[in-house]
Amino acid sequence: MANLPDMTKHRGFPSGLPGTGFQFTVRRANPKGATKIIERKRFNDRTPTEKLADAAFLHAIWHMFGPEPFERGNLDAGRISWLFNREIVPAEKPFDPASYEAMLMIDEEVARKSYPEAFQEVLEV
Repeated sequence: MANLPDMTKHRGFPSGLPGTGFQFTVRRANPKGATKIIERKRFNDRTPTEKLADAAFLHAIWHMFGPEPFERGNLDAGRISWLFNREIVPAEKPFDPASYEAMLMIDEEVARKSYPEAFQEVLEV
């Protein structure tokens, strides 16, 4: 197997939303490098399950890292991208969106308005 880039694995972080195909983490680093984080546009026709996946992902991040910056590591770029530059923002300048070592953080004010349920002690899924 090719040499894989270093990637922090966030032990104890949920791998995805149970009963769906929505993943929150990746198992191993991509030998070609980290998938670039982009800002995905959210439309009003998103399903309740898609919205729940965002809330559950944000809930897991909040309960693991709180308001502190965190390393991207094995967190899924696709799931981050649905929240990027809104609820999740870069925590460093310059920011490399294609790095496993990129530092991110929750914009708590925006996130609490968008997904108040993510900040509850328990999120029913």
